Formats: sequence, structure tokens, C-alpha cells
Amino acid sequence: MSKKIVTWSPNAQAQVAAVDRETALGILHAIDDYLTSGVGDVKKLRPPRQDLRLRVGDYRVFFLSQGPRAIEILAVKHRREAYR
Repeated sequence: MSKKIVTWSPNAQAQVAAVDRETALGILHAIDDYLTSGVGDVKKLRPPRQDLRLRVGDYRVFFLSQGPRAIEILAVKHRREAYR
């Protein structure tokens, strides 16, 4: 099994820490599932944005793909604030 690499921006770390524990664990599990098996509601966003979006319940995880098992998480936001 190859190593999974997840890099968090300081902003994304603070955002996930501000979410309740159950939701935060769900977000972390969804990220792990995506890296392990490619499963998840992931969508490439329209230009000018270069990032991808992983939908986890009412939250959106915005990230850049750094390879097949590596991502850089840019932000974790509630859906009502995600695209503003």
C-alpha cells in the first residue's frame, strides 16, 4: 500500500477545527476514502479556479491534486459560504 500525503493550509486547519467533532471526523473519513479508493463526490471547478471540490454533507473541501495519492487542502467551508 502506497503512502498517502495530505497537506493542509493553515486556513483549512483552522476551518476544520472550528467544525463540530462528528462533522470533522466525517470530513476526514471522506478525504481518506477519496485518497484510498477514489470514491467521493469530487468535481473539478470551472476556470478561473484550478481546484477540485469534495462534497461532504453540508461541507465542501477545496483541494489541489498533487498526484494519485497526494492532495493539498486549501479550505473547508459550509456550503452556504463555499462559493462566495
